[in-house]
Amino acid sequence: MQIGILAITEGGKRLAADLAAKMVSARLLPQEGGVAHTLATHWRELDGFVCIMAAGIVVRGIAPLLQGKESDPCVVVLDEKGHHAVSLLSGHLGGGNDLARQVAALSGGEAVITTASDTLGFAALDLWARAQDLLCEHKEGLTRASAKLVNSGSLRIYAEVAIASLPHGLVAVAGPEQAELVVSSRIADYGMALVFRPRNLVVGVGCNRGVPIGELRQACEELFAEQGLSQMSIRNLASIDLKQDEEGLLAFAEERGWRLEFFSKEELNRVKNITVSEAALRAVGVVGVAEPAALLSAQSNDLLVGKKKWRNVTMAVARVNFMLSEQDRAPQGR
Repeated sequence: MQIGILAITEGGKRLAADLAAKMVSARLLPQEGGVAHTLATHWRELDGFVCIMAAGIVVRGIAPLLQGKESDPCVVVLDEKGHHAVSLLSGHLGGGNDLARQVAALSGGEAVITTASDTLGFAALDLWARAQDLLCEHKEGLTRASAKLVNSGSLRIYAEVAIASLPHGLVAVAGPEQAELVVSSRIADYGMALVFRPRNLVVGVGCNRGVPIGELRQACEELFAEQGLSQMSIRNLASIDLKQDEEGLLAFAEERGWRLEFFSKEELNRVKNITVSEAALRAVGVVGVAEPAALLSAQSNDLLVGKKKWRNVTMAVARVNFMLSEQDRAPQGR
């Protein structure tokens, strides 16, 4: 995280200098035009702020800048003696609670955390989902589910993926009809349940040279609609290394925010139990592209959707081995 530290009193400035020297990726922000101007100047370039001053000053400064918890940087307010580090803004997704704890540890003070899930010991659903590589289909439902967890003490969860363990407050049930939270790549009527999409699908892509992005887009949409799958569950695309310069494919991946993984002929030809493509054998000397590339990238043998061909595109879908845990884990790539 890139952190800016600002203070207005002499004592606060001494504490700010001490914190900046101890914190990685933190820097002192010069006071040019006052607190509000300084915050506005750096609001979009920094991940968080430590403001050593009265909370009221900070509140008035950030009020015109606020857009939403998914985009606002976190803000921690600290008194100049370093006694209390208050997580004021973006405590969960923005990392404000963790920053407050870090600042308190360095200043010898106490972190002040007011988010209900933290104070009551329940899972912060937004943070847990991000750590598990889950995407929320309807963000407004996340707020309702989080409130219900805090108020009732539990949420019933159904997952089509494996469950190793669940954080406090989440209780596994046998079917989606019993659940208040569903983890699935399948498109279905889940009633009022909050739906999380696991990013556990890899789309293997074979294509002719010069394929337009529009055809790739249409093929993917048709394939996923036909199979009743959500494109939100796509983790990445995969293809043969001969397509590393294929402009349409590169543009399609960039448009959707998916990474691309490429494999050599030798790697593709080692994959077993796929549908052999005579066209691919003639064109580039491989038994196939879409199916083996998807399986290699997913590092599994679970070919969820066999190859389907359009005029200039072939696609297949493999499923990644995916397991939920109460513990944070690094997302598998964007």
